[in-house]
Amino acid sequence: MSFKSTITSAVLATFFCVAMAATTVSAQDELEKRASWSFPDQLTVKANLDKYLSDSEVSEAILQQITVLWEIPIESSDRSLLLDQLINSFALVNKEVRELTTRLETTPATAANIIPAMLTDESQNDFLRNNLRLFYARWLAHSDLQDECLQVLEGITPNQVVDPATLLFYQATGYHRLLAKDVCLQKINLLLENEEQLPRRYSTIANLMKADVGPLKPDSLDEVARLMADIRRRLKLGRAGTRVRQEEEDVIAKLDKMIEELEQQQQQQQQSGSGGGSSSSSSPAQDSSNLGGSGPGNVDKKSVKEGDDWGALPPRERQKALQQISKELPAHYREVIEEYFRKLARDEG
Repeated sequence: MSFKSTITSAVLATFFCVAMAATTVSAQDELEKRASWSFPDQLTVKANLDKYLSDSEVSEAILQQITVLWEIPIESSDRSLLLDQLINSFALVNKEVRELTTRLETTPATAANIIPAMLTDESQNDFLRNNLRLFYARWLAHSDLQDECLQVLEGITPNQVVDPATLLFYQATGYHRLLAKDVCLQKINLLLENEEQLPRRYSTIANLMKADVGPLKPDSLDEVARLMADIRRRLKLGRAGTRVRQEEEDVIAKLDKMIEELEQQQQQQQQSGSGGGSSSSSSPAQDSSNLGGSGPGNVDKKSVKEGDDWGALPPRERQKALQQISKELPAHYREVIEEYFRKLARDEG
């Protein structure tokens, strides 16, 4: 090999190594830039627990139990197990935590009308309180108590809990259920920053929610159907307060708006049809043509009243127009329309 060829090969090899290194650094930088939160490892969590224990009066026997509990590493990628282990450790030390966890095992979530005082007591240790709030909120979410779940999680950030994925997941599912589209997508996107490290159920449901809520438009029949579903959920849980009444009024208002738009559409179509029908007879006849006909030449006058409102359809036609909205739609949409008819019947009765 000539000296020139050797130099050329060396230069190319150098450029290749530099390019590969730059690509690797760029990929790492992009990953760090993309992920704004991370999972704490088990050793970090244990260190924070030890700090809490050192500030508490704990017997040697309890400390030994906690040590044994943490000796076996959690192999699963499901960090909710780490949260459970931490809460079990707190329960061994703290009487209030122990009483709360025992109560959660025997009490239905629907009976939880009041948030436990220790979850709102800011004098409590932050590490204890924030993780206990997450544990309690997860219990609420499993019973479809989305409002209460979001209330308990309000203000917690991913770096304040040992299982940030569960925090973001239940925030996302709560906002999805309440049709808060923008904040729901924000939580989903934040959760998916670490998609490869998430439990499969979290990543799968997060992507499904994103695809589901993304196309949702305000004042659409889809939104009305979801509002109806949320009303049914609240009533099933015995939540028949101001929020339910407001949602019921929103449903009626949105359906009224749809009817009005459809009536205007029909008005335009009827006017267009009338104009089109008269245009064919408005052309003047040619002078040389013989039009024929033996009638007296009288013309019927149309009875047209000033102020006729094409949009104010009779109830039967209005019902028919509304039914056209729901034609060939899924069953839960038709259910919304039928409920609207029942409301109209009640109002007119």
